[in-house]
Amino acid sequence: MSTKTGGIPKKSLMLFSGRAHPELAEEVAKHLNVEITPQAAYDFANGETFVRFEESVRGCDAFVIQSHAAPINQWVMEQLIMVDALKRASAKRITVIMPFYPYARQDKKHKGREPISARLIADLFKTAGADRIMSVDLHTAQIMGFFDGPVDHLFAQTLLSGYVKEHYSSGNITVVSPDAGRTKLAEKWANDLGGVPIAFIHKTRDPLRPNEVVANRVVGEVKDRLCVVIDDMVDTGGTIAKAVSQLLDEGAADVVMAATHGVLSGPARDRLSGCGAKEIVFTNTLPIPDEKRFPGMTVLSIAPLLARAIREVFEDGSVTSLFDGDA
Repeated sequence: MSTKTGGIPKKSLMLFSGRAHPELAEEVAKHLNVEITPQAAYDFANGETFVRFEESVRGCDAFVIQSHAAPINQWVMEQLIMVDALKRASAKRITVIMPFYPYARQDKKHKGREPISARLIADLFKTAGADRIMSVDLHTAQIMGFFDGPVDHLFAQTLLSGYVKEHYSSGNITVVSPDAGRTKLAEKWANDLGGVPIAFIHKTRDPLRPNEVVANRVVGEVKDRLCVVIDDMVDTGGTIAKAVSQLLDEGAADVVMAATHGVLSGPARDRLSGCGAKEIVFTNTLPIPDEKRFPGMTVLSIAPLLARAIREVFEDGSVTSLFDGDA
């Protein structure tokens, strides 16, 4: 709530949470030492969503957090409705926090007559009344340019690489990108781990068989080494499971996999638990329920990083400073 000093009202931070991943929002609230603003949120019989906040939000600095897990369209719509409600109730500034940016993979046209849905999401939130967006490890950094306003792009790499550093000796590590497109990220990881070598998996495709990988070739030194496979998200787990098998076939001593977003659709749990990796590490940007977990999976909390970024935004500080200027 606002407090007054010398008659001038101080701005107040208010945190709002969608229903997709309340545990993450609660943890962020604890780190910020605030309460999540109470609200009534429910669905009508035909599937329409209704949200009403139970406290005044006039003049507040509003932070609206929602994780976009399945059913993704319901949670996108709920967050849009929350933003609209805040705008119409005279919130001073609205920051949309989407730890996992929805539709991020549809960020360009691969063929004619396709949508660019990642841009559409940005337009929807701008129209609803969002002043600012905060997200973690966007699928591609260009998505920042889709939103006409400030975008805080947070990196989970320090959290993930810190865990690997703590639990594995870096003397024998090779960082592996599952395809040629993530080699830049692999280089950043390699620096984080003290200048270790990198490798990547080169996919060969037959032009007559679309969407089908014919052969994989590992480029780089992996024999007798601990391979750390890195990616931004794991959906059905097919690419990662193949990468792990390929590395073990090429003589890797062990394979650890680290990714920010555990989407884990369909067969992902079975594929990952049976792929032969020593450990699979995610963050909790998306909820990972017990039925998707298995021995050997570790889930690290992104809440402290989100809370620090929220504090910097609220206090007009620097989000870049959270990443040693590398943002």
